[in-house]
Amino acid sequence: MQAIADFFQLDERGTDFRTEIMGGATTFVTMAYIVVVNPGILSEALGQDLFGELLFATCVSAAVGSLLMGIFANYPFALAPGMGLNAFFAYTVVLGMGVQWDLALGVVLGSGLLFVLLTLLRVREAIITAVPNPLKRAAAAGIGLFIAFIGLKNAGLVVHNPVTLVSLGTLQTGSVGLVLLGLWGTGVLMVRGIRGAILLGVVGVSVLAMVTGVSPPPTGILSLPVWPEHLFGAGVKNLPGAFSVGLIEVVFAFLFVDVFDTMGTLVGLSERVGFLDDRGRLPRANRVLLADSLGTVVGSIFGTSTVTTYIESASGISAGARSGLASVVTGLLFVGALFFTPLIQAVPTFATAPALIVVGVLMMAPAARVDWEEMSDALPAFLTLIGIPLTFSIADGLALGLVAFPIVKRLGGKGDEVHPLVDVLACIFIAKYLFMN
Repeated sequence: MQAIADFFQLDERGTDFRTEIMGGATTFVTMAYIVVVNPGILSEALGQDLFGELLFATCVSAAVGSLLMGIFANYPFALAPGMGLNAFFAYTVVLGMGVQWDLALGVVLGSGLLFVLLTLLRVREAIITAVPNPLKRAAAAGIGLFIAFIGLKNAGLVVHNPVTLVSLGTLQTGSVGLVLLGLWGTGVLMVRGIRGAILLGVVGVSVLAMVTGVSPPPTGILSLPVWPEHLFGAGVKNLPGAFSVGLIEVVFAFLFVDVFDTMGTLVGLSERVGFLDDRGRLPRANRVLLADSLGTVVGSIFGTSTVTTYIESASGISAGARSGLASVVTGLLFVGALFFTPLIQAVPTFATAPALIVVGVLMMAPAARVDWEEMSDALPAFLTLIGIPLTFSIADGLALGLVAFPIVKRLGGKGDEVHPLVDVLACIFIAKYLFMN
């Protein structure tokens, strides 16, 4: 056990086995919905008869990505097929453009290999390092608002309104009542210093929902995994076709979204927990990004869309996780999920809402470190902070800040504070939104 503790540097990071296991389990429970949601979305395009194979691909890719992150990079960041990217794969590429699903997997594999290349060339690491500190701090708070907004939406506390975009939901439903009870209970447990409060909140709401009949109990406990005989290796066979004239734009679309979505997530989570050094750099950033890149490659080989770092990792971090051991725990639980799918399916989506809202609260702290009196910092930071939840995209929110930062700084006579790479990123974003959207 001591060898494991030394490998993950538990003492140096002020943590222990119990905390890391609790943190990894908390992250898993918060993002376990992906086990069912991702196959559900992809099967819309690939066929319902492949749901079992897609579930296998989802769990394996999440497990491999999280294990790589934990063992290779030693950070508590969990990975899984990305929401949004899976919808783009299914509805836009396969159903919308009419691309055969096996060729579409080749496109994902191609983008994954480009991720790896950019990582080995340290391009992605250079981008993360170049992002100015005010935007890193704003991204952390913006992700907090984003996570909380997702929680409020999942709870039914915030609903769509055709006039005002969003409005308060109906509070008389059983699910909303349980969410509020779980939110208050989690808050009280945290105030009292109870370890594992966030995980207890999720489990408590789930059990109460089943006991009160608000959500159905599990139909079973164990299930046998389905080997992806139709999916496995399909992307490899179709890799050459992915770089054809008609699909190269799609390859770069996957590349663009994953690069900047992952960057925003890593920057925000690292700023929140203090992983960044005095110069705003993430130690072993290249290992983190390589784990993310390889996760996409492995996922595409098994038959799923782009794998990315999950913002739900913030729940495990908030529960105390500080090392890669937590990611290893999360990865192993994804392996276990292959055999406990009925039990995982029984956890209602709204049960994770209290955890997401509480994590959102905890993620707001870095915003206090932005110099709000300095307009050249404040305006780009605010656009990032507010843009992430309102555009429902970490990449788009960060883009707003990265475009505004060099413009305001250089025209305001403070161009010496702008890294040249930020100028390049701003131009890339401007070109993307003018000519690619």
